[in-house]
Amino acid sequence: MVFPVRLYGGLWKPGRAAGFDKPVGRPSLNKNTTMNVKIMSFNTQHCLNFITRRIDYALMARVIREQGADIVGLQEIRGKGMALLEYRPQAKILAEKLGYHYYFGPAVKFGGVNPYGNALLSRFPIISAKVVRIPDPQKRQCKNSYYETRCIISAVVDVEGARPLNVLVSHFGLNPDEQRNAVRFAVKTLKDRDCVLMGDFNVTPDDPILAPIKERMFDTAELFSEPRLSFPSPEPNVKIDYIFASRDLKVLSADIPPIVASDHRPYVAVVEL
Repeated sequence: MVFPVRLYGGLWKPGRAAGFDKPVGRPSLNKNTTMNVKIMSFNTQHCLNFITRRIDYALMARVIREQGADIVGLQEIRGKGMALLEYRPQAKILAEKLGYHYYFGPAVKFGGVNPYGNALLSRFPIISAKVVRIPDPQKRQCKNSYYETRCIISAVVDVEGARPLNVLVSHFGLNPDEQRNAVRFAVKTLKDRDCVLMGDFNVTPDDPILAPIKERMFDTAELFSEPRLSFPSPEPNVKIDYIFASRDLKVLSADIPPIVASDHRPYVAVVEL
């Protein structure tokens, strides 16, 4: 089945048909060369400027633009909801500011009407995308702790001039039982070739919960010249944001630049396709 594509300002953007979640983009023509692709993971805290405490789309778009990111996984993104002033289509707004393709993957609807989740922005067409639901723990192990339904965006991006890239974006829960479910479903969803997995995982690098992912994928943080921390952005004291790459990919660099825009610093890595 072919899904509709909407045109915004002369740029092709993934469209959606009612009841479906697979956007389509234009196919590229040349798959015979390699190229470097800059990946970014960025928890935007629903595009909240950490300094002014106001929603600031221009700032978030500027961070992405100035870092030269080609493919961006965003966490804590709102969709269009009934609370019109607060729940706007944030992925679309950022994509239009950048001239990028986009896909929004809601994990939960607060109050049943206000969607919240992850998003994918891409300079390249998005061939396909879907939401993989992470099941809630059947029995909560942590009393008096906040639980929230989570998801994974699983997408294929048509990196023009190279080959398609499998992209997974997620935001893990705060509690170990949530995180174990998230890791289990991430490992089931990822591919062993041409794949990146990124997001705010709410665990530190020494946590054994991440072991199944590290067994399958390369942790781009191994390329840091010195330890890098990601949260909170002004004076970070912990690293909870990640970009993993399948072991067939050549990772050229990785960094967490000292940028204070959201409450998390952005994480970037360059891979060769």
